[in-house]
Amino acid sequence: MSLSFIWANVHNMNEHAEKSLDSYRSFLLLSEIAGEEPLSQREISRRLGIAVGLVNSYLKNLVAKGYVRVKDFPRNRYAYLLTPQGFAEKSRLAYQHLTYFTGLYTVARQDYLDLFRGLEAEGVREIVFCGVDEMAEIAYLSLQETRLQLVLVMDQGEPAGEFFGRKVQPIDSRLVRPVIITSLKRRESLREELFHAGIARNLVFTVSVDRTNGGVVL
Repeated sequence: MSLSFIWANVHNMNEHAEKSLDSYRSFLLLSEIAGEEPLSQREISRRLGIAVGLVNSYLKNLVAKGYVRVKDFPRNRYAYLLTPQGFAEKSRLAYQHLTYFTGLYTVARQDYLDLFRGLEAEGVREIVFCGVDEMAEIAYLSLQETRLQLVLVMDQGEPAGEFFGRKVQPIDSRLVRPVIITSLKRRESLREELFHAGIARNLVFTVSVDRTNGGVVL
C-alpha cells in the first residue's frame, strides 16, 4: 500500500468528520433557534459551548441559505428565527443524526455509569452535577443504578428552574464534593469556570463519549 494512498484515506476521513461536525452544529443551532424565546448570538454561544465568532459564521451561512431570518429589536439588538425552510432543514438533519443520537445515548449512559461506580468504589457517597441539558438527564438515569446521592445541581450564570426536583444553583466555589460535568457540548467552558471558581481539579470529573467503533465522536 503506497504512502499517498494512506494519506488520501486519512484526508477523506478527516474531511468526512469535518462535514459531520459542521452538519451537527448546524442542527444544534437550528434547534436552539426553533424555540419561542428570541436568542442573541451570545446566548446561543453560551448554550452550545462554542465561540461567538463561530456562531456568527454559522448563522450567516444559515441566513444565506434561507433557513434563518434576523429580527430587529430596539437598541440595536437582534434575534434569530427559523423560516419554514429552516424547520424543514432541521427535520432533515434530525433524521440524518438519528443514528448518532442513538449511539450517543448508549455510550454516554454506560460511561456515566462506569464513572459513578468508580467513585463508589473510592468511597464517595455524594456528588454534584454541573451543566443541565439532555446529557444531564442521561447521567441522572445512570446514577439511579448506584447508591450515590445527588446533593446539588449547578449551571453557569444565573440558572433558573429545577432538575428532577432540585433547584438549579449557580456554581459554588466552596464545594468539597466530586463535581460531575453533565453537559458534553459545554464541558470545556464548564470545566474552565469550575477551575476559575477555585474548585480543586481532582474534584472535577467528566466523560469523553469518544468511541470510534460506535460512531460517536463528540
